[in-house]
Amino acid sequence: MTKEQNKRIMGLDFGSKTVGVAISDGLGITAQGIEIIRRTSENKLRQTCARIEALTREYHVGKIVLGFPKNMNNTIGERAEKSLAFQEMLERRTGLPVILWDERLTTVEANRTLMESGVRRENRKEYVDKLAAVYILQGYLDYASMKENAADGEN
Repeated sequence: MTKEQNKRIMGLDFGSKTVGVAISDGLGITAQGIEIIRRTSENKLRQTCARIEALTREYHVGKIVLGFPKNMNNTIGERAEKSLAFQEMLERRTGLPVILWDERLTTVEANRTLMESGVRRENRKEYVDKLAAVYILQGYLDYASMKENAADGEN
């Protein structure tokens, strides 16, 4: 395994006032939620970026997967435009590649999982962004693994 393959992958669920953060295990098989970064204003991103930078160093991250909230009809709306700008900002600040990953329905699925787990409605917002980040990252990890296995099968 090369040094690059040993690096972890970070998953982000970028919202208007929060960013859910997940990190892959060292092998890139599973995603674990680690925290929710909160900010008081949608446009105050300096501290958010600083925290993400610190987490990339702490967890030895080599790549970031950023949730890309396309509309259900596959068009790009206001939230997706903000995600594109955040992607550019993260790439500049961290020097890491930032991959956009379709996140449609991840928050819905995260809420459903929390509801099925018996988490009370008023407490769900404490966890939903972190869980959505896990779903975003796990979707990417599963896709990458499937792609790698398909390529191995061709040889």
